[in-house]
Amino acid sequence: MDKGLHFTICVVTTMLLLRESSQAGEEKDSEVLSAPKPESRGAGEGLPTLTVTTILEDPYVMVRGAELEGYCMDLLRALAGMLRFQYRVKVVGDGQYGAVAASGNWTGMIGEILRREADIAVAPLTVTSAREEVVSFTTPFLQTGIGILLRKDTASQDMSFFHFLSPFSKETWTALLFAYLLTCFCLFLVARLSPCEWNEPKNEENHFTFLNSLWFGAGALALQGASPRPQALSVRVIAVVWWLFTLALLAAYIANFTALLSSGSEQLPIQTFEDLVKQRNLEFGTLEGSSTFYYFKNSKNPIHQMIYEYMEKRREHVLVKTYQEAVQRVMDSNYAFIGESISQDLAAARHCNLIRAPEVIGARGFGIATTQASPWTKPLSIAVLKLRESGDLDYLRNKWWESSCLRQSRDRWGPLEPPALGGLFLTLGIGLAVGILAALAELSSSSRRTAAHTKKSCCSVFTEEICTRLRIKGTSRQSQETSGKANA
Repeated sequence: MDKGLHFTICVVTTMLLLRESSQAGEEKDSEVLSAPKPESRGAGEGLPTLTVTTILEDPYVMVRGAELEGYCMDLLRALAGMLRFQYRVKVVGDGQYGAVAASGNWTGMIGEILRREADIAVAPLTVTSAREEVVSFTTPFLQTGIGILLRKDTASQDMSFFHFLSPFSKETWTALLFAYLLTCFCLFLVARLSPCEWNEPKNEENHFTFLNSLWFGAGALALQGASPRPQALSVRVIAVVWWLFTLALLAAYIANFTALLSSGSEQLPIQTFEDLVKQRNLEFGTLEGSSTFYYFKNSKNPIHQMIYEYMEKRREHVLVKTYQEAVQRVMDSNYAFIGESISQDLAAARHCNLIRAPEVIGARGFGIATTQASPWTKPLSIAVLKLRESGDLDYLRNKWWESSCLRQSRDRWGPLEPPALGGLFLTLGIGLAVGILAALAELSSSSRRTAAHTKKSCCSVFTEEICTRLRIKGTSRQSQETSGKANA
């Protein structure tokens, strides 16, 4: 009889275990059991077990096979290792963050904590005054705000008529024009001074007139040869330096202009929430029942009130259920999503055709929610602060917000300022100085030979040569009269 009773008990126990295993398999998609690694848990048995509610949102909590992973899961694992507790994670049943329903009851993760279905909520849950009245929050582990997510082709304005000037700033264009005129003047001057370029100034015509010098410089800017061709070493030095200058300048212009065109980095017409209200091309909305929606509802700012009234009148059409739905709608239609700026930064990093508008309002933070008077609130806050001080929170942020595409923002591909090309302009200046010195050396050598032949002083011959070549008539005539009197 004892053996029969023992056998019956074993059979019933086996059937119950099989039934529980089957039910756990059916609920696998909605509820996942997770625990820290053995080295994070410490001794194991005897540690308190907390029920953690969360929500599926990339990159905070994501399903990978049979487990959950993401920023919040890494954070939860670190907290469990520091405070020595075990945890059981469940995804919130209604897929909501937490708001007051029409019946007066709280939905989402806040509701589950109030109903004692979960001990804590580790998720991108914004700390608000309404939620703080019914639950307790720890120190925020992430700081964020409210931003506008746009698609680049819907947000970019038409290119200006003079968009081809965008690669360089106004100061750079001004410096380039000055360098061009200075170089052409130096060509004209050196060609006149050099005896190799103009042997007999009284009988020959110098081909490097000022207009020809301008044409020669412009031809180099277009990477084309232009006449006249320099013969003197000093003129060739200036010509070579100008060619190298224009070659490097054109390379910088082409590279920066190509980057500006490919990045779609024109200034956004929607910079602020006021710009969003004034335009008529884009619809805009936010997550239904989110803290962002109630932020605009409770705000006294006239612009914010206009945004709330717009969303309230069209709530069936502009409010979305999930963050993934919002991102997909921005990508597929003329829609702007108003939501957490930190999540929008992630979307812009994952999808290269998305961009976040510059203005961010309503600075806020994500905190861990617990029941009121929970003994875990203060230890969790202290642990979050320690993780921040040690740099672990920054590490997690960089890990899960890593960009998967090469972003070419305006900060990176903006107009080139003169300091960026300072070395190039310096090289040009040195080349011009060397060319002028070489021309003076050539003229000095020629003057010495002439002075030795005519038995005049080298300085007087050098002065006469300069005046003749520069066509300084008064000085030249005076010198000729002086020399005539001396001969007489």
